[in-house]
Amino acid sequence: MSKELYIGIMSGTSLDGVDVVLCDISPTQCELLHSLEYPMPSVLKTDILAMINGKNTVEYMGQIDHRLGLLFTEAVGALLIREHIDISQIKAIGLHGQTLWHQPEGEYPFSMQLGDPNIITAKTHIPVVADFRRKDVALGGQGAPFAPAFHQFLFSSVSKHVAIVNIGGMANITVLDEKLIGYDTGCGNVLMDMWVNKHQNVAYDKDGTWAKSGEVDYILLDAMMADDYFLQPYPKSTGREKFNMAWLEDMLTRRGSSVCALVVEEDVQRTLVELTALSISNEVLKSGCDVALLCGGGAKNSFLVGRIKALMPNVEVAIAQNADMIEAMTFAWLAYKRVHKEVVNLKDVTGASDNTILGGIYE
Repeated sequence: MSKELYIGIMSGTSLDGVDVVLCDISPTQCELLHSLEYPMPSVLKTDILAMINGKNTVEYMGQIDHRLGLLFTEAVGALLIREHIDISQIKAIGLHGQTLWHQPEGEYPFSMQLGDPNIITAKTHIPVVADFRRKDVALGGQGAPFAPAFHQFLFSSVSKHVAIVNIGGMANITVLDEKLIGYDTGCGNVLMDMWVNKHQNVAYDKDGTWAKSGEVDYILLDAMMADDYFLQPYPKSTGREKFNMAWLEDMLTRRGSSVCALVVEEDVQRTLVELTALSISNEVLKSGCDVALLCGGGAKNSFLVGRIKALMPNVEVAIAQNADMIEAMTFAWLAYKRVHKEVVNLKDVTGASDNTILGGIYE
């Protein structure tokens, strides 16, 4: 079968922008041809966060859904124009959407992503594959993470027993072994981004510069690492509904009741770096892997990467090729799988009752 061109769109929990990729995909290969980081308008980011934090009228949600559909369309258009790509060559677009809430457990489990795919296909005339997560949830799975299935495909030539760690707003690990293992390790960049934005008025702490000026608050770190999520066995997944500013403020309150000392802002930032590094390294070490490949936006934070390396000196840590675009590539590949009506092997990762075809096609 010949290769086919697919676009992948990813907007993660960090809300730092939209990643768009063009991939050449065949049954055995997914080649990244072009990529684009499209900015998330600050007003839209603010409104999404307001919605996540409780401003949840039906009208407001519908407006955000439409605005995200327009944003994703603009991002696709920017890539097509910049690279002079004929839309007739594109087989389909794989759209993850912007996660509003992820609650795969409880009486009524669900995972909700916004960004109307009808708008994208209406304006680009390219079929869109979206709504990937809810079929897995319907089958009793976590609906996340999905990256492990693509990691297995992408790194199939790598020797077994390698850990792939994606550090986005949340972080997840894939263990390539006889049985595919994957789950969210916990928070990735989300808490660090929230804290630095609140106190330094910047979107993120580039290379951990501000964090490096602080010291680890071990009382706070111990309180955070004692959270039940880090103790749960897999399959498991998480998001902003768990790791958010309210969670951090609760941890700071617990810390304050344990010691009579003022919170130093840069010490909190330094401790959040340690939290992400420690929660990731614990899981890599637990897996017994000798090699860890890092990807996602967090792989560009040199201080965070340095801390991960320091916490597991006997593990070879490297940055994966196209590290910050692998998530978007995942959804280009998932679109390919859906168009060809191929099941995605995820039940061992998510805990679903069966592997299944994922996503709906909007034409």
